[in-house]
Amino acid sequence: FKLAAKCECIWSRQENIWALFDPSAVGHILRQGVIMVNEAKAGNPMREIRVAKLVLNICVGESGDRLQKAAKVLEQLTGQQPVFGKARFTVRTFGIRRNEKISCSVTIRGEKAMQLLDAGLKVKEYELLRKNFSDSGNFGFGINEHIDLGIKYDPSTGIYGMDFYVVLERPGYRVARRRRILSRVGVQHRIGKEDAIKW
Repeated sequence: FKLAAKCECIWSRQENIWALFDPSAVGHILRQGVIMVNEAKAGNPMREIRVAKLVLNICVGESGDRLQKAAKVLEQLTGQQPVFGKARFTVRTFGIRRNEKISCSVTIRGEKAMQLLDAGLKVKEYELLRKNFSDSGNFGFGINEHIDLGIKYDPSTGIYGMDFYVVLERPGYRVARRRRILSRVGVQHRIGKEDAIKW
């Protein structure tokens, strides 16, 4: 076949297809078959995006009774024992000391994570800002009142806001975590910001 002016025919190893490459345009590949390949990849079960874990965090900013009540709220919501986060350094303006417990968080996986995520997104009316998404394909948001998630209001406990942070992954991410033959997730398989927004 004839090539366009100033174009070269190259073999794309990532896409397994011959493509026209225009050196004058920076990295611009004039290809049509690649789009078909990407559409075929979309039906691959290994490309499905799923929720790896959901992290709920309540930062009280002080230790004591309020922090214990916040931990009780998380335990009531998830049925799991929360862990406490400590201050990294002393900030006199906020009245916190180094290594003082100031927050509590809990990590949820599986079906329970999906239920809580759906409840949290319902509070936000299923609308998130673009800046809520990270470049690594994860996203987070916050709610102002925990009673919006369906927990009955208790005057002795009070009302707490909390942060939701969702970690997304594809099947095969285990290669980066396993103990034996540790490897890296390929660039094509990683989840990007746009992938997370579409999901």
